[in-house]
Amino acid sequence: MRYVPRTDLAPDVQQDLDRRQADVDRKRIEGELNVPREWKKARDTATLRAVLAALREMMGERERCMYCLDSHGTDIEHFWPKTPYPERMLRWANLLICCAECGRFKSDQFPLLGGNALLVDPTADDPWRYLDFDPDTGNVVARFDTTTNEWTQKGLETVKILHLDRREALAVGYRRTYRRLSSRVAKAAEQSSPDGDELMESLREVDDHGLLGWCFRGVGKGHPPFRNLHERHPAVWAACVESIPKNLSAT
Repeated sequence: MRYVPRTDLAPDVQQDLDRRQADVDRKRIEGELNVPREWKKARDTATLRAVLAALREMMGERERCMYCLDSHGTDIEHFWPKTPYPERMLRWANLLICCAECGRFKSDQFPLLGGNALLVDPTADDPWRYLDFDPDTGNVVARFDTTTNEWTQKGLETVKILHLDRREALAVGYRRTYRRLSSRVAKAAEQSSPDGDELMESLREVDDHGLLGWCFRGVGKGHPPFRNLHERHPAVWAACVESIPKNLSAT
């Protein structure tokens, strides 16, 4: 998983989305809202097709699922599920793209704590603040927070709901990506003057699963060969870290 900066919709698309949400809100207040019917009606419009296209563009050429990054993102996903939270049904900030498997696992599950979501939103959160990666198994697991001496609650719930530690095919893909990243960083660490820009371009080409955030900002920075690159070429390391997108507004 990786942080995905959310782009802006075209003004006419955003305006129509807001208009449709206002209509949903009115029907909800008046007790006339049928969520499945309303969503089906909206989904068949040019506006929602433009929304889907924007989400796919956010994920790049391979249009991966925002949750697992392993499979193709097939359709629009509501981060806050649309049935219990129709007031967010057509809010741009609530719309993601996910694969059929992640969508099936998540369904309408949405744990809260004090009104805040206990599920990682890839367009709002830096996932590796809450998640960890096991290079030996390829599983994504909850991150242990040494400041609180406990597992991150958001990480635990995200892993549980999306089965991130129980999907064998997913683990194979993550493990393969990690090996590719490790190999390229190991070679750079042995060079006398590695080029940071070339290194990051090379790493992005093989980072199919968003592991760069874990390797350079998460727990992975303490693992060889990433630790070696940090120790031997601190300026290159700093440039690599800086080039990885992060949500500057996240707390």
